[in-house]
Amino acid sequence: MPKTARDVPPPLELACLKALWTLQEGNVKAVQEIVAVSRPLAYTTIMTVLDRLVRKGKLTRRKVGRAFVYSPEASRDSMRRAAVRELLEGFFDGSETELLSFLRGSSKAPVIAPPPVESDQRIDTVLL
Repeated sequence: MPKTARDVPPPLELACLKALWTLQEGNVKAVQEIVAVSRPLAYTTIMTVLDRLVRKGKLTRRKVGRAFVYSPEASRDSMRRAAVRELLEGFFDGSETELLSFLRGSSKAPVIAPPPVESDQRIDTVLL
């Protein structure tokens, strides 16, 4: 079975995207400096990752002198939506209700509020 491209990038690609979201545009060296704070990687590694992101359509690049300047094509919000969609489909069978229930800390099915009771059927709690 052929592998399909995921909408959510792997961690190193995401680190490079985050750097470019901060910079708005930058060359390999600028991205490397930001990524190096958490992961010191070689210039050529960052260059390869940025090239891969261009091929996937997540970045654009233009030639400036002898170097390329990269800018994000995919927004941070579009990546977040893709990640949540993948999480929802993969772990919660597409059910937003199940995801919200899980996030609230309840593993049970969500509680559905009972229909409103007419005022003459309510219990008077003053006497209780």
